[in-house]
Amino acid sequence: MAENKNIFVERDTFEKDGKEYFSYFIKGTVRGKDVRVAIIPPDKGGYTVLDIVFGNEMKAELTLTPYEIKDESTGRVVKGNTYGVRTADENGEIYECKVKPFRDSDKTLLNMLLR
Repeated sequence: MAENKNIFVERDTFEKDGKEYFSYFIKGTVRGKDVRVAIIPPDKGGYTVLDIVFGNEMKAELTLTPYEIKDESTGRVVKGNTYGVRTADENGEIYECKVKPFRDSDKTLLNMLLR
């Protein structure tokens, strides 16, 4: 991650059809402009996992796992990161799950924040 800069995924509540839900996001500043990057789990069932990871907290640490994939036919190497959130409970037990940017624009903004 950008020179030991801890980035946190936060959550906020919203109401839809009389039920309360959480939205997940990263706040930051890019070139003097405040941005909010929407974060989602990789699949619909992941919201339950995110609720468990966050527990009673309203923020969790963003984790990055770099990857590199080489296309054998072209020799082209694709590099990037996979993302996750991580928390620890009072006993030091680690809880984590994968997340991803919601839209392409969120992915672009996240990459800008990580520079």
